[in-house]
Amino acid sequence: MATTEINYRVGNESLIRVLAAASERLRGLLRKQGREQKGALRVAVVGGGCSGLQYKMDLVDGPANRDILVESNGVRVVIDPKSALFVTGSELDFSTDLQSGGFKVSNPNAEVTCSCGESFSA
Repeated sequence: MATTEINYRVGNESLIRVLAAASERLRGLLRKQGREQKGALRVAVVGGGCSGLQYKMDLVDGPANRDILVESNGVRVVIDPKSALFVTGSELDFSTDLQSGGFKVSNPNAEVTCSCGESFSA
């Protein structure tokens, strides 16, 4: 069976930086899924939400063609080139707060954010 080589680029933390709390949570989730060695968090920006754009995050086996792979704080993050335009300079954090807990993206490119913090416009 032939294997297909995946063409991706390696980026750095100037694209996205994973903070300690998010890294710890992601490593635990990847470990539970048996993906701790090659698994990654995919961060994408898609249309939707009350401000026009929203983040979509999934755990994946690794980068796909044309992705940008960033290793930050012990975890791997993959971003497609289109989404990279919107997330450059962002930080990913995790909060256990009951009301607004979960993964949060702090994005310096967001010109408008909604009150729920789930969508933005750039």
